[in-house]
Amino acid sequence: MTKPPVFIFDEQETNYRFNEEHPFDQKRLTLTVDLLRKLGALDDGSIAAPEPAAEEQLLTVHSSEYVNAVKALSERLPEETAAAKAAAYGLDTEDTPYFPQMHEITSLLVGGSIRAVDEIMSGRTDHALHLGGGLHHAMANKGSGFCIYNDASVAIQHAKHRYGARVLYIDTDVHHGDGVQWSFYSEPDVCTLSIHETGKYLFPGTGAVNERGEGTAFGTTINMPVEPYTEDDSWLECLEAVLTRVAAEFRPDLIVSQHGCDAHAYDPLSHVHCSMDIYKAMPRLIHRLAHQHCGGRWAALGGGGYDIWRVVPRAWSLLWLEMSDHPLIACLEREPGLELPAAWLEQWQPLSPVELPATWLDRKSEWAPMPRREEITLKNRQTKDIALLYVK
Repeated sequence: MTKPPVFIFDEQETNYRFNEEHPFDQKRLTLTVDLLRKLGALDDGSIAAPEPAAEEQLLTVHSSEYVNAVKALSERLPEETAAAKAAAYGLDTEDTPYFPQMHEITSLLVGGSIRAVDEIMSGRTDHALHLGGGLHHAMANKGSGFCIYNDASVAIQHAKHRYGARVLYIDTDVHHGDGVQWSFYSEPDVCTLSIHETGKYLFPGTGAVNERGEGTAFGTTINMPVEPYTEDDSWLECLEAVLTRVAAEFRPDLIVSQHGCDAHAYDPLSHVHCSMDIYKAMPRLIHRLAHQHCGGRWAALGGGGYDIWRVVPRAWSLLWLEMSDHPLIACLEREPGLELPAAWLEQWQPLSPVELPATWLDRKSEWAPMPRREEITLKNRQTKDIALLYVK
């Protein structure tokens, strides 16, 4: 009998918020959960609440100095000495400014990703989703790219230390998953694969195809940087070719995937021009590989996504629908013009600053053709071939 997947969520996770003007807006969690509920695809029995990560769990990835700095800056009025040191820890930038209770709130997000791993590795379920996670840019001693603690890295360390798991990490965010890569750059039992827009033009500037791991872990870091204005077909061609080979060669015990949905054409923080089609196809590919190579064990996390109205709720809902084998996924194969629940549109359109899409998938026939398509596709294929040279 198939075990139902687990949806990790608590309303408190929406408090991960830097300021009112910041592009990282956790209203997207509320919009996604409401969309799934109005579809009838998420009930209370599927939801499990996270608990905050313990400090010793944070310290498997982050330095004690950094954790102490985060705690000191989490006070409503931090002491002057703590505020003066914020820059040393990357917590005074426009992207990642410190905010009250950030240690407590981010620890909860880390705990959610740990719980996703525990639900799977304990055998209670095969699949777990934690959309509040995916903060993949945080480093051992520094906050970066809207990320305070790196929940993905902590969850992977937990899977290794508690369960002895060999972990394949898949990052589909348009920004390179740098924090997770560097966490495991010399660890052969963790393979990190990131598909993203090339760092030549986009934060964080890393993720080149020649970053491959070091020592005995050489070949277990795989990067697939794509060109600006890459579209669906090229993105998916590269991901499927690389990921299928990597999963077969690495033979993981657990897949942890990060599902930032900022490679969409509507996203304001990148230059890739994909549609909702990739957010239906990528979970399907990962789902298949999880069952093929590691008994279905698959923990999925959220990540980036800055068009919170038109893109994130649809993309993350499609992820859960795939994970839970919801019949709508099969219907979309036959009827790509299926409409979103009318009740969801009626509730949120008055609050949205943009017109909400009426359908699950984009009407790409209405989009202007992208110039240089053949040139971009050829360049991505060349990069794909280089990425596969030392896979092991």
